[in-house]
Parts: sequence; C-alpha cells; structure tokens
Amino acid sequence: MASDDRQYLCIDLKSFYASVECVERGLDPMTTRLVVADPERSDKTICLAVSPAMKALGVRNRCRVFEIPPDIDYIMATPRMALYVERSADIYGVYLTYLAPEDIHVYSIDEVFMDVTDYLSLYGCTARELGERIRADVLARTGIPASCGIGPNLYLAKIALDITAKHSPNFFGELDEESYKATLWNHRPLTDFWRIGEGIQRRLALMGIHTMGELAMAPEEPLYKEFGIDAEILIDHAWGIEPVRMEHIKAYRSESHSLSSGQVLMRDYNYSDALTVAKEMADGVALDLVRQGKLASSISIWVGYAMTAEMRAAAREEGGMRAWYRSIPSSGGTKRFPSPTNSREAIYRAVVELFETDVDRDTPIRRMTVNAGGVVDEGASGIQLDLFADGERLDSEHRRQEAVAAVKARFGNNAVLKGIDLLPEATGRERNRQIGGHKSGV
Repeated sequence: MASDDRQYLCIDLKSFYASVECVERGLDPMTTRLVVADPERSDKTICLAVSPAMKALGVRNRCRVFEIPPDIDYIMATPRMALYVERSADIYGVYLTYLAPEDIHVYSIDEVFMDVTDYLSLYGCTARELGERIRADVLARTGIPASCGIGPNLYLAKIALDITAKHSPNFFGELDEESYKATLWNHRPLTDFWRIGEGIQRRLALMGIHTMGELAMAPEEPLYKEFGIDAEILIDHAWGIEPVRMEHIKAYRSESHSLSSGQVLMRDYNYSDALTVAKEMADGVALDLVRQGKLASSISIWVGYAMTAEMRAAAREEGGMRAWYRSIPSSGGTKRFPSPTNSREAIYRAVVELFETDVDRDTPIRRMTVNAGGVVDEGASGIQLDLFADGERLDSEHRRQEAVAAVKARFGNNAVLKGIDLLPEATGRERNRQIGGHKSGV
C-alpha cells in the first residue's frame, strides 16, 4: 500500500437508542417493533429512534408519535439517555481493543470514523475484514448491530455507510472514487449525501443541478458566486474527494470558545414566566463556568417566540431546518463584561438586563438560549482586570459556587436548589434529570 493510500471505516450503530432498549428487554433489535419516545409528552413528540422492524413498515426515523399508523402494534420505550451514554462508552471500549484513540473520531453517540490504514498489516487482514471483525465483536459483547462503510477518505467512507450500506443486505458498503462516480453520480435525492440539506438541494436545483454528476460537471464560477467558499467542499465531494484526514481532525482547535444553555419550552411562556427560566439558565451557565475553570468575556440571550399557524405553514412549504429556523420570530442581545468573569452575580444581572431591554413583553415565548462568549481559562495570560470590582466579594462568591458545584457533582444537580427553582414555571429541576433534553432514565 502506497504511503498516501488510506483506508477509513465509518461505523454506525443501527437505530442505537431503539436497539439498546430491545437488548435491555431481551428482544432482537432487528425484528422487534419498538420506538423510543416519551409517553408523558403529547403525541406530537418526536420519536428519538425507531427500530429497523418499524422502518421496514415505512415508519420514518425521527417521526412524531401521531404519524405512526394506528394499525401497527409496537412497544414505546421511555428515553433513558444515561443508559445510552453508558452503552456508547462500552462500545467505544470495544473499538479501543483494535485501534488507538488518535485513530478514532467520535462523530456522534452512535457513529465513529476510524483510520485503519496502519492496522491492516498488524492484523493481517483487509479493511473489510477488520470492519466485519469489529462489528461482530460489538454485537457479541453488547447485542447492538452496526453498519459499516469503507473508503479511501472520510467522505467516501461516510457515503458508503449512509447510502451503499443502507441498501445492502449485510449492512456493509465500500466505495472508491471510481465506484462512487459509477454508482452514485446519478443518485437522487441529493439530500442523501453528507452535508447537503434541503436548503442546499433547493439552491442547486435552481441552478439546474439535481445529481452529484451534474454538480461535478457544472461551471465552478456560478457555484462560488452562490455558495462562497463552501462551493469548494461541494465540488470536491461531487468528485469523491476529501482532503481532511484523521490527523487534521485531531489537531483542530477552535479559535473562539463559548458555553451555551438552550431549551425549547414545553408550552408558550409569557414574559414573566420566561424571565424566571432565563434567570435559572443564567445560574446554570455561571456554575458551568466555575466547574470548568473558565471565564466569559460576554453574555448573550436569544429568544424564539411562538410561531403562528401561518408561519408554520410557510416553513413547511419552503422545507428544511434552516427555513424553519428562519421563520421563527426572535430577538436577543449581547453584553460585554469589563473583564472576563464567571461571577454568578454579573452573569445573572447581565441576563436580566438583556431580557428587560431586548425581549418583547407581549409575545409568547417558546425557545431560549443563554450563551457565554469569548470563554478563556481562569488564570490565562493577558486578561485585563476590572479595577472597579470588589475582589473580596468576588472571591467569596467564587468559593460558594465551587462548594455548590462540588455538592452537585457528588449528589446530583438537584441536590442544591434555589427558591426560584421551586416556582411552577421553572424548568431547572426537570432539566437536571435530563441529558440532551431527554429523560436520563435515572
């Protein structure tokens, strides 16, 4: 194998949440009809996962409960996010018996990329054989089935997984640049391809481009005019090219850092009730900064108001998540601090001030985000001190926050609560029992 020849695997755990729930019940993930959704929410709640048997009946992944045909009998499993995180960690442990961590990139809780190039001679096998071995080991140890894509670069491995393996009876796909062009240049829809959403597909369609083959042959100048620098990615991917390698991913460091807390409220909130939630979120962001030993240079809020029926209809007609979010009426603002801080008092006061000046008092609120921007390490060089701050009071507050963080770390986030957390409109206690906005199961 030449020095520049690489072999990548992209492994995806099939219907991961649903498969975990099946295994926990002693059921076959491939034949059991099961959906993961919270029965305590309305039938409009999204199913976090549906088992392969449900997909075979035409039930879409991430559908809403009411969209499941009433004549299908199935098990509804309440989300247990803590369990899924634990099983994901178990499976990552399986991967580590084959590869070093620097050759694995965790793309999501149920999907990883692997650069297996330097392991093939060690194990005396092909990339396909190594992928099969890893899949079989994961299944034997955890009961979770997996799909696998193979390619000479990260993009082709991902496409081999997402498109080729999906239509293969053995859930394995393999592509190189030539087979990619031969088999997928005419594939539709374009949204099946990694990094092409409905919005990009629609913009390409207006240019007369409906397939990857047409994109590869299209004049480049109009593409750069329409998509800017992102046109380079589209053109490379049309030809099956991906210059980014595993070492580039591992070496990447973001130039800017932030810490956010966001939530979608379970009902429309009026201004006063939403302000209560914003105060809770400010407390949470301040405590997270202390926990991580970070300081924030600014604080921002974003509020998404409830959409009217007309807005929802327009968003559905345009299609795509970007269109949906563009349709959400919103407002917000940012406040910079004199010097970076993790003071609960300063962050709390900033959020309240922004809320009072930038949020419409008469429009129902459905979504909220509090973001700490310009995050740096405590003690980082070059930090400008605030000469007017009361250092003694800040030190006392910081020690108090550290004590609260220590108690929560040991006994759970609901071990220490403020009076505001007990108000009926507050969401903090419930969110503390969640992971990623869903029930943790503990």
